[in-house]
Amino acid sequence: MPLVTLVIILVVVGVLLYLVNNYIPMDSKIKNILNIVVVIGVVIWLLQTMGMMGPINAIRIGK
Repeated sequence: MPLVTLVIILVVVGVLLYLVNNYIPMDSKIKNILNIVVVIGVVIWLLQTMGMMGPINAIRIGK
């Protein structure tokens, strides 16, 4: 994936998160949970895009 595309996607996600945080009335606890979920999702996506992590369905938990 080209670097420009990666930056554009990160900017779009950031702007959407900013708009949700500022213009949609929600409890601050829900906003914090939403922010954490989005950040974790973006970090996992970036790690997969950069080739540092395999696909999520290949990760096994337990036996």
